[in-house]
Amino acid sequence: MSFFGKLKNRLLKSSSKLDEGLDAIVQEGGSADAGQPEDLPGAEMPVTAPAMPAPQAPTPPPPSDTARIKPIDLPPQPVAAPPQPGLLGRFIGKGRAEPAVRRVLDDEMLEQLEELLIASDMGVDTALRVTGNIAEGRFGKRLSTREIKELLSAEVARIMAPVARPLPLYPRRPQVVLVVGVNGSGKTTTIGKLASQFRAAGKNVVIAAGDTFRAAAVEQLQVWGERAGVPVLTAPEGSDPASLAFDAMTRAQAEGADLLMIDTAGRLQNRQDLMEELAKIVRVIRKKDPEAPHNTLLVLDATTGQNAVNQVETFRKLADVSGLVMTKLDGTAKGGVLVALADKFGLPIHAIGVGEQIDDLAPFDPEEFAAALTGLDTES
Repeated sequence: MSFFGKLKNRLLKSSSKLDEGLDAIVQEGGSADAGQPEDLPGAEMPVTAPAMPAPQAPTPPPPSDTARIKPIDLPPQPVAAPPQPGLLGRFIGKGRAEPAVRRVLDDEMLEQLEELLIASDMGVDTALRVTGNIAEGRFGKRLSTREIKELLSAEVARIMAPVARPLPLYPRRPQVVLVVGVNGSGKTTTIGKLASQFRAAGKNVVIAAGDTFRAAAVEQLQVWGERAGVPVLTAPEGSDPASLAFDAMTRAQAEGADLLMIDTAGRLQNRQDLMEELAKIVRVIRKKDPEAPHNTLLVLDATTGQNAVNQVETFRKLADVSGLVMTKLDGTAKGGVLVALADKFGLPIHAIGVGEQIDDLAPFDPEEFAAALTGLDTES
């Protein structure tokens, strides 16, 4: 199954929430589409000439009794059953026998759409902007659920298109990628998946397990390293992460590595300590390369909803965040928060994750994400 297929399947909570909400909004104040031309934008009634009365044929005289023809008794003919829709037809709506329900796009409907998008964690400002753009040029027209989903999907894709950028690769070796994020965001797993994918692409990768305060994080990186054939540098629990980063930088340079990925702690309960720790890591690796780190990735957990916005604001103060990775989109009805992040911050979104397997992390595609988020079936 393609990553888009997985995305559509695993964004079920988000897409079903929007799908059901949009359908309820249209059904509430809508009516069945009778196919009248005045209901369709740009349609006009055809002009036809008045119909001329048909000439009347002379009425024949009634036949005489001798000329009457005796009727023939025919066997009863079976009544043909109406054609049944196929499996696909039944799946997408009973063969589309039912007329589409449409509702006039008015102030009340716009307010309901705004509330639905806000409930999907798209944020107030983004929800207002999206609904405003949808209403532009369409206010007062009758729209179906399908049409609204297409408009919403197009608007989401338009917002996301400028931030959809793969992780850039530079000729400088090693390229240092500092990975930040709160504990539990999927940071360690993301490092392992990225390292494994780059290794499969022929890149020489080194990992530094810089979250020296969590033994589980170190062990998890070691498992990924063994699986991908990538060396993982570790230090005793509680060791100085900056010292480990310096050693990893030395080894990566000596081995001619293409990529050095450095894990970091994510203890936001004491921001001052974390800020000093990150600043120290940057200082020591810049002794080896004044331009390092070349990327600072912030890994976010989609299940946190609008709290992800607060995390971006915090880590932008703690570190020079250059791009985002969103994980756990398969376990939430809050996928709309990614739209809010793109609209508010404009930071590049390098990848999204929808599962635990290595191929469940893929480059971000705005059109596929928008179609999956809105439940839009692009194949119909």
